[in-house]
Amino acid sequence: EEPGSPAKMIRVKLKYVGVRREKRAVMTGMDRVSRPGRRVYVSKSNIPWVLSGMGVAILSTPKGVMTGQRARALGVGGELLCQVW
Repeated sequence: EEPGSPAKMIRVKLKYVGVRREKRAVMTGMDRVSRPGRRVYVSKSNIPWVLSGMGVAILSTPKGVMTGQRARALGVGGELLCQVW
């Protein structure tokens, strides 16, 4: 990738909790919402709550890529990229 060019992928680093055999993933699921053939846009009042607030919605807004909680606080909507729980 060229410095300053838009990224074409999102990297996710997995986090595990526990010790040895009892390790389990912090992130248990992810749903890609927007796809190249079907973009999903949400207004600031329609940003979804993922698992009643236990999960995270990731949005691409005019102010950058951010969580649904941050977008609500800033009062912006945008393209709903994915939901993580």
